Amino acid sequence: MNFENLDVWKRSARLSVDIYRSTADIKDYGFREQLTRSGLSVPSNIAEGVCRESYKEKSRFIDIARASLAEARTQIYIGTEIGYLNKSTSQQWIIETKELAAMLTSLKNKFDNS
Repeated sequence: MNFENLDVWKRSARLSVDIYRSTADIKDYGFREQLTRSGLSVPSNIAEGVCRESYKEKSRFIDIARASLAEARTQIYIGTEIGYLNKSTSQQWIIETKELAAMLTSLKNKFDNS
């Protein structure tokens, strides 16, 4: 399995890029770094997990990706409430993170059942 061919990896990488671009002007470095790191962690852990040998390891890294996605979604909610993030963009990101979470759960289940 090649991670570059997975829609969940492509979409999460695109989300990470969007987060980086959209938060570039946020002056709160701590917030910006936390959000970009959690967003970057998702496709990175998908890639690392898919390249692991055992299904148990693959599943563990997909689980880490899901957790990072939940972290990013939490930060998106907070960033919106405190006025750091555009409401429309945030709503799109929330939808995307929920869809990605479902895709990751499906991939994890595939590895768990192998």
